[in-house]
Amino acid sequence: MTARESMSPRQRVLNALDGRPVDRPPICNPTNVMTVELMDMVDAPFPDANRDPEMNARLAATGYTELGFDSITPYFTIIQESSALGCEMQWEQKDNWPTVRMTRPIWNGPEDVKIPKGFLQHRDTSTIIESIRILKRDYGKEVAIIGKTMGPWTLAYHVFGVEKFLLMTIDDPDRTMRCLDKLKEISVLFGMAQIQAGADALTFPDHATGDLVSGEYYRRFLQELHGEMVERLPVPLILHICGNTLDRMNHIADTGMAAFHFDSRNDPQKAMDIVGDRIRLAGNINNPVTLYSKGPQTVREEVYRALEAGVQIIAPECAIPLRTKLENLLEIPAAVKDWAAERMTA
Repeated sequence: MTARESMSPRQRVLNALDGRPVDRPPICNPTNVMTVELMDMVDAPFPDANRDPEMNARLAATGYTELGFDSITPYFTIIQESSALGCEMQWEQKDNWPTVRMTRPIWNGPEDVKIPKGFLQHRDTSTIIESIRILKRDYGKEVAIIGKTMGPWTLAYHVFGVEKFLLMTIDDPDRTMRCLDKLKEISVLFGMAQIQAGADALTFPDHATGDLVSGEYYRRFLQELHGEMVERLPVPLILHICGNTLDRMNHIADTGMAAFHFDSRNDPQKAMDIVGDRIRLAGNINNPVTLYSKGPQTVREEVYRALEAGVQIIAPECAIPLRTKLENLLEIPAAVKDWAAERMTA
């Protein structure tokens, strides 16, 4: 039995992000659900699909047209802003993501942070902006278009180098805050450009992961800044942080972010118990084991586990491995719809 659906995918996603009723939980992709198989299906391989708007939009649309997700996200990497700032790129091939060569930082401190002239016209930022325009034209009435603008903590890793930046947080917290205050303007600039192009919501990845920094670091350096982003970017924001984040979820829930996209290393019930109704949770289907190497039944079990805990938006925990099998991705919407149907008849 299939649950009767009374909402468009766009309305479903936006209602869920706003904490309003939905006909069923939306299946969303705050980061990336592109695979090599989908690239081949629409002739839009990496790295070119990251740098050509038409190709980018064609590939991004498959998350909706082929996988049946309720959203489209045309941003497959975490490097567009950093490339436009002048970081050195490693573009890779179609079975791997482009990366920033973080061993070669471009800046040393806040005095160096400057937004280059033509930042939004750079090939790697303009591709995303133009892709959103295309997707809004072709799908905007029916499906949620979600852009992505990297947070200042992530940008700091790219432009200063991870080790140098983390040492700065210990040795000179005030200098660290000055860096973040300057870098946040890049987040706002790129985010606003995507909103103006038609994005309904923005993912805001800011990788203050539990693997590298404590929950207290989040409160000290980012909680207030993230609240400021909510005020300045006038669409729902989906904060994304990888890793174990239970120790900072209480702070995250008070930022005003619409949702938090969380990792499978966090028990969904414990996460829901912490945040309550202060923020929506999106996630947290495991990528490297469940989606990449297991089968549909394991995917279904994880989806049901998240739904039973009360997770409002079902999604892979982060960008999926590019060799992920389509049958596992297709199982996510199938499981959500079956769960919703079972609830209707219970």
